[in-house]
Amino acid sequence: MHNNDPLKLLFIINPASGNSGIDWPEQIDAFFASLPHQIEKFILFHGCNISSVKDKIAASNPQRVVAVGGDGTVKLVAECLLHTDIVMGILPAGSANGLAKELNIPPDTQGALQHLLLNEIQKIHLININSQLCVHLSDIGFNASVIKIFEAGKRRGMSGYIKAAWKVLWKHSVMKVFIKIDGYSIIREAAMIVIANATRYGSGAVINPAGRLDDDLFEIVIVKKVSFSEIFKMMFSHKPYDKTKTELYQAQSVLIEPRKAAHFQIDGEYQGKINKIEASILAQALNIVK
Repeated sequence: MHNNDPLKLLFIINPASGNSGIDWPEQIDAFFASLPHQIEKFILFHGCNISSVKDKIAASNPQRVVAVGGDGTVKLVAECLLHTDIVMGILPAGSANGLAKELNIPPDTQGALQHLLLNEIQKIHLININSQLCVHLSDIGFNASVIKIFEAGKRRGMSGYIKAAWKVLWKHSVMKVFIKIDGYSIIREAAMIVIANATRYGSGAVINPAGRLDDDLFEIVIVKKVSFSEIFKMMFSHKPYDKTKTELYQAQSVLIEPRKAAHFQIDGEYQGKINKIEASILAQALNIVK
């Protein structure tokens, strides 16, 4: 059901996002031209920091703030709206739109614009990881190594990711890791460990079938071995994991300490090598258009 009352919307637009060639400011203007809603646009300029975005939101006083970009733009806007009553919308304009896919936001321009006006609002949790906000998925090990190579390469999209993954697959090693989940300690050898707010990566791979955005728990997925059979389940069949290869825990807090520093990423952005992760739930942190 669409909202018939006039809304005030502020669009935070990242012009560097994606490679679709869509002129988002033009599409937004055209869509709202005949509607009663009030719109404002703020273009993220090079070197723009979070305080300038917060200042714009405060000056505009909108009911809804729309992130126009990929997961990085979504994360920036979420940080600005954390624990406020302002509702966040998403126009999936990035090369990776993980949270938009998680929320089943239509991938086409008109469908995504229509979605912004829906009445139903959902309050979701986020995760604080090493004093950073995670809105989607974070991991240490295999996938973070892939992202490091992907970011350094020239090829974008799924083909670039697959090429990077193929390189890592043949040379990655397992990590020995100490993990403390809500006070319960375990030691594991793992290819990667995922701290999951959402259920699936932007690729569509379901890494966390138990996940829900509106409960008070996040998930820790311990992938002991990266195998083609488990990747096939994540990508296509979505059958239960082989517990000898993949373990899943639910938690409100976790401490992860690899014996050797390991590659780490948050929401698709490579963070470097780290030897300690501390994560805790941010319950009912953000209002989003459902």
